[in-house]
Amino acid sequence: MRMRARAATVTATLFLATAATTGIALGEGAAAPRPMPAFIGKGLVQVFNKLGARTKLDVQDIGGGHRTVLWPFNWKVCTQTPSAGAPLAGHSRVGVGVVKKTERCPKR
Repeated sequence: MRMRARAATVTATLFLATAATTGIALGEGAAAPRPMPAFIGKGLVQVFNKLGARTKLDVQDIGGGHRTVLWPFNWKVCTQTPSAGAPLAGHSRVGVGVVKKTERCPKR
């Protein structure tokens, strides 16, 4: 009997620790949305790595050539919406303006 109680306590502790580190909401209400990361000046690959799979991402070449972005490793972020720090819900739409890494971002 004592062994079962100890095992249940360990299991509950592991569950709570895992929930805390992964951001799983334990209460009835949903967890607060995470803030939008700052992507300006960083590679486009970092945008894909940091945003969740449920986030809709609009990528646009703002270098003036209206090129299609096929290989994210060759592009860097010049603009982003929403701005860094804004709440980012799970089903948000994020937009980034990009140019080739060898190019300068256009003046705003």
